[in-house]
Amino acid sequence: MTVGLRLDEAVWGLLHRALECYRDDARATAHLRRQLARLEQPLRIAIAGPWRSGRSTVLNALMGEEVAPVEGTDGSGVFTWYENGAQPAATAYSTSHPPQQLAVAKSATGMRVDLVGWRAGELRDIVVRWPTRALRQITLIDTPPVGGPDEHGRSPVLDRVLRDADALLYLTRDGRGSDLRVLESVRESAVGQAAPVPVVLVLSRSDEVGGGRIDALLTARQVARRQHRDPRVDAVCLNVVACSGLLGLAGRVLSESDYAALAQLARVPRPELEAHLLSADRFRRGELPVALDPEVRATLLERLGLFGVRLATTLVRTGGDSRVALCAELIRRSGLTELRESVHRFFVDRRDTLKARSALAAVEVLLRAEPGPGSAELLGTVEQILAGAHEFQELRLLAALRDTRIGFDAELAEEARRLVGGDGVGLAARLGVEHDATVQRLWEVAADAQARWRERAEDPVLRLAQRRGAEVVVRSCEGLLAELAEGGR
Repeated sequence: MTVGLRLDEAVWGLLHRALECYRDDARATAHLRRQLARLEQPLRIAIAGPWRSGRSTVLNALMGEEVAPVEGTDGSGVFTWYENGAQPAATAYSTSHPPQQLAVAKSATGMRVDLVGWRAGELRDIVVRWPTRALRQITLIDTPPVGGPDEHGRSPVLDRVLRDADALLYLTRDGRGSDLRVLESVRESAVGQAAPVPVVLVLSRSDEVGGGRIDALLTARQVARRQHRDPRVDAVCLNVVACSGLLGLAGRVLSESDYAALAQLARVPRPELEAHLLSADRFRRGELPVALDPEVRATLLERLGLFGVRLATTLVRTGGDSRVALCAELIRRSGLTELRESVHRFFVDRRDTLKARSALAAVEVLLRAEPGPGSAELLGTVEQILAGAHEFQELRLLAALRDTRIGFDAELAEEARRLVGGDGVGLAARLGVEHDATVQRLWEVAADAQARWRERAEDPVLRLAQRRGAEVVVRSCEGLLAELAEGGR
């Protein structure tokens, strides 16, 4: 690798050298060309989790529309890809047929496509194209349910996620037990010196915490913070977010008629209404104090769930005097805003690095699985890129800081994490200053941090791991100063 070559240039050059090396192997050449094309495509984010973890609901909440799931595919082993497109369309891919366009219709519960004629297990992927701004920078992948790890500690669904996705949202009820073991297998799957696929853990049924009490979402956020402080959990993910996808989606798509029905319920005195909200069946079939058609009640339950109906009527009573106000409050309380911020901070903002990581992992797998003339030299180049690229050094340091391998005290570890991009890769986020800070203020904070961390990097009393970690922080500070010198903010 040429000294000073940018990471994207180095990876692009490696892929072309690999293409030359495997020019007589049609299958390998096609694989490498897909990796080249992938560098220019939107970031791939997989949404995975066990059965009934709310994958499609969270995906819809992120998109702001009810598109998922494709009916008839849930749990069938089909990966469904959601990409931006000029108009709704869907294409089926299988192991035995050429790609086939599917008839598309929008249903009340998601996308409806014509799957007549496909045998069970025959479909491998469905690519859905949907016109939305939410998919301009990312492609979302709705995966089949993830089972617990097998006797070898592997999950077939996650094995494919690790090959095809650049980042992972892992949905779980509590982030413990088999889910935690699955995520530990993701961390251990890192190829060569690369960091593993980055993960944000989502407590996706947060409205069910504490028996569905009205303060369940607040309790869920407290649980998420405690989870993130757990060394075993923190070691496998970049962040832990509590998010009720159902409420977040309701906040994006609630209609005026939905609001009118909720406002009608909210006019009933709270003690009187609560007796009818003890169970979904009682709300759906019982005699309410107000005239509300059973179909309307069923729609509210479908849209909000029982907890959401309780919360929404309370919010209407306490100031949600319009559909817009209620929707904003539902989104705020759902945790959707925090989830979207995490997606952008930890994934989208590091797009080029994560794309490069995926390409290097794919090339290394090919070189090791099918060695040939020149492959040893290419493997050396892969290792050189992984070891030399500062972006990967930052990712590895973030991972080491999460499981306390470095040995910094809590305050130093927090500062190091922030400076290497743990809170976002922007100048202000890295330096921990206000977003509208002046260039002079940014320069002073960056120069001060550089000087302090250089002292640590050169301190012979510190352990070697600490000095090397400090060197990475120093290099990050140098990058910040260089960016400021070039006129960055």
